[in-house]
Amino acid sequence: MTELRALGSSDLLVSPLCLGGNVFGWTADKTQSLAVLDAYRAGGGNFIDTSDSYMNYFAGNEPGQSERIIGDWLATRRNRDDVVVATKVGDHPDYLGLAPATIKAAADASLRRLRTDHIDLYYTHFDRDESLPVDEIVTALDDLVKAGKVRAIAASNISPERLSASLAFSDREGLARYVALQPQYNLVSRDTYEGPRREIVQREGLACVPYFALASGFLTGKYRPGQSVDSERNVPGLAGGYANTERGVRVLDALEQIATARGVEMATVALAWLAQQPTVTALIASARTVEQLPALFAAQDLHLSDTELQTLTTASS
Repeated sequence: MTELRALGSSDLLVSPLCLGGNVFGWTADKTQSLAVLDAYRAGGGNFIDTSDSYMNYFAGNEPGQSERIIGDWLATRRNRDDVVVATKVGDHPDYLGLAPATIKAAADASLRRLRTDHIDLYYTHFDRDESLPVDEIVTALDDLVKAGKVRAIAASNISPERLSASLAFSDREGLARYVALQPQYNLVSRDTYEGPRREIVQREGLACVPYFALASGFLTGKYRPGQSVDSERNVPGLAGGYANTERGVRVLDALEQIATARGVEMATVALAWLAQQPTVTALIASARTVEQLPALFAAQDLHLSDTELQTLTTASS
């Protein structure tokens, strides 16, 4: 049985593998998405991550489709109290930014799509307008907590300075406080998190819940230099962007070596490395099909040795 973990200072208990909902309605149609959600829950997972904007940036998609699929799943399976649902605000084309009125309207819209009366974990998705005082953002989020619409709040894609200022304001005014940070963090993307952000997370007792844990699928080994892969993710900025870098090649070689020795998939090793990094409470990985889930779950039981960890850390430096 999956051992649940406390998410920062909140009363939320989450599984170490968080299921990413970015593929729902995009590379996984509704039928596939519901099957993945069922299999994830059957495997002991209880932590689901989405956003009100997924997957608006890709042709043929509309914002909120992931939330709608998850909402239909929650309603038909009648399991709302058994799962922790995280979604985000600030990137939906109709609710751009983090102005207080925008946050509150976007939360109501997410609640309708998710077919629920509360969001367990509500992230600020992007903090693009740093002229907007963090006081206004945190106060609006606190209002949602007081109203019972949100249980806990968190941040993603935020500068160290704004994160620190937000936490300080919450402490000073006795308002809801960020309990987690969701940074981009994986074996080929370490620089944005390791450093000031991680120091704040450590010092302030936050949970780190990395996104792109598999670098959009690159760390599965599917995307190799010179190979053509028919995938929406085989583009610069997603998985395909890592394939022709020296760092990417080194990491894949190290992953393959350890995965072969351990008799597991490369994705399992990549997630195990991330799970054993300081401050990481849970990590986000998505699955397009049910068949992709076992390799993700297997990371929970794979404990890498100090030598294996160092091999991967050196390859990814």
